[in-house]
Amino acid sequence: VDLRGRIAAVTFAADEPRPVFLRVAERYEQALQLMAACFHRCVRRKLPSDRTVDGVSLTSREYECLRWAARGNSAWVTGRILGIKPRTIAFHLDNAKKKLGVRTQNQAIALLGSEGSSIV
Repeated sequence: VDLRGRIAAVTFAADEPRPVFLRVAERYEQALQLMAACFHRCVRRKLPSDRTVDGVSLTSREYECLRWAARGNSAWVTGRILGIKPRTIAFHLDNAKKKLGVRTQNQAIALLGSEGSSIV
């Protein structure tokens, strides 16, 4: 479990008998824990499902709309790109702002950028 409550699990297996495997696992316990933590971090960075901004989970659509806004696109342009209406874009951006506890789109974009998220 990381600081934001996200859970990851890694399973290690071997073709050795259980007692042998347990001895090896115990011997390398710290290294295995470090490998699991590093794996968790790498996967979180790579998976598109990680839609957290400032510790807040956004829906994939809220996150997507916020990223397009961060690129300087209007709701109309983003709507054309995503094939939805500008008012739907505004709806998702408003939801994202509420969840993030900010009033303006620029504040939400600033939080997105402060997370180290790739805006481009």
